[in-house]
Amino acid sequence: MKMLTTLVTAATLSALSFGAFAADMVSATGSTLDSAQAHIAAQAKAEGASSYTITSARTDNGVYMTAQLHK
Repeated sequence: MKMLTTLVTAATLSALSFGAFAADMVSATGSTLDSAQAHIAAQAKAEGASSYTITSARTDNGVYMTAQLHK
């Protein structure tokens, strides 16, 4: 029974920490790196973030970019 309680607690805490992390991530698309970054900057400003860190950028018939917001 103790093992089951531990597993349920660990699963719950994992889900909560992932949810908190996911809320600080944004993504954007654009035709160039500059335009995608401009979209990220606009989202960061709209959400009241003090800064952001670009975590990935992919080009494939356009640009897809993700960033983590810092509040």
